[in-house]
Amino acid sequence: MEIAIIIYLLLLVIFGLIAFSIFQLKLAGIKVKDFWSFIQANQMLDKLYAFSNRCKKMSPQEQLIFLSEAEKVFNAFDKIPDMIWEDEYRKYSQVLEEYKNIRIKRWNTSNSNNK
Repeated sequence: MEIAIIIYLLLLVIFGLIAFSIFQLKLAGIKVKDFWSFIQANQMLDKLYAFSNRCKKMSPQEQLIFLSEAEKVFNAFDKIPDMIWEDEYRKYSQVLEEYKNIRIKRWNTSNSNNK
């Protein structure tokens, strides 16, 4: 019987913490879905950051994948206030720089092919 009471109290505390977290997100003006997307985008940002450091020469296929994944990350980060992800700013800016470089290279290539 005592174990059942302890389990019940633990479940009550867990649900209370979840409700409190959701309440805090709502107070900050963040939707839970946007915050979840941010968490996933943060993981993808780490992968893109490592990939951009490792692979300076990307194939066109890799460039397309990098561009599409980076756009998803940028969209998710735009929905979250900057103060939450300021620790990740260095990675974000480096991925953004690589994104811009790839876009410029692809634009130059497409313009030179059109001439």
